[in-house]
Amino acid sequence: MSNTHIASVSGLTAAQARERGLPASAALDWLRAGWRDLMATPASSMVYGLVVFAISVIIVAGLIFLGLDYILFPAIAAFMVVGPLVAIGLYEKSRLLGSGNRPTLGHMLFVKPASGAQVLFTGVILLGLALLWMRAAVIVYALFFGLRPFPGMDHIVPMLFTTDIGWAMLLTGTVIGGVFAAFSFAISVFSIPMLLDERTDAFTAMGTSISIVWNNRRVMIAWGMMVLALTLVGLLTGFIGLIIIFPLLGHGTWHAYKAMK
Repeated sequence: MSNTHIASVSGLTAAQARERGLPASAALDWLRAGWRDLMATPASSMVYGLVVFAISVIIVAGLIFLGLDYILFPAIAAFMVVGPLVAIGLYEKSRLLGSGNRPTLGHMLFVKPASGAQVLFTGVILLGLALLWMRAAVIVYALFFGLRPFPGMDHIVPMLFTTDIGWAMLLTGTVIGGVFAAFSFAISVFSIPMLLDERTDAFTAMGTSISIVWNNRRVMIAWGMMVLALTLVGLLTGFIGLIIIFPLLGHGTWHAYKAMK
């Protein structure tokens, strides 16, 4: 029976049917549950995190080698947009653990979502959003600094933090990036787990994800801030921290989905 039908029978609006009334502290419960899943069979989750770490390093090294370091920061930000899709193997592990099965690394790497190719369609949308954000970041840079060549990683930090125009660009970029981040978080945080778990279409899953996030803003803001903070820790450690942090957040997101389902 659909949530809309349940709402109509009980006299609740669709929005009220999506309201779970969870406190912000529930986000910590999801993180603890994610840690339990990580430690249930730690080797598989750690290998998964190691693969994410290796791919991240290869991409960054490739951008620098090809002289594309000017999109390095936008590319790192775009990682958070597509992160929920990359974590689908971690959701599968948590799903199998929840059903009493013992997942293997093979289960995590070769996932068979209940919605089939709809997951790939959602992935294309997220990838398009990430590319749009990267293009927007380049445009913001051009608006403030004109068509001057990117000064390189050694000079960009002083240019941004010691000049008025640098601070103005940071403020503008942060606002625009925040809009992209909030939207991508809303459409993806529950849509990918839902497409894995249920037979539905991509737009229904994304719409449901937005509805759940909007109607549970307090706990979802807390969860989003935790995801952001821990991801930044992983990035600031040269991606090494992602070996543990990425699986932890992936497993935690699955428990967030189950709590909101």
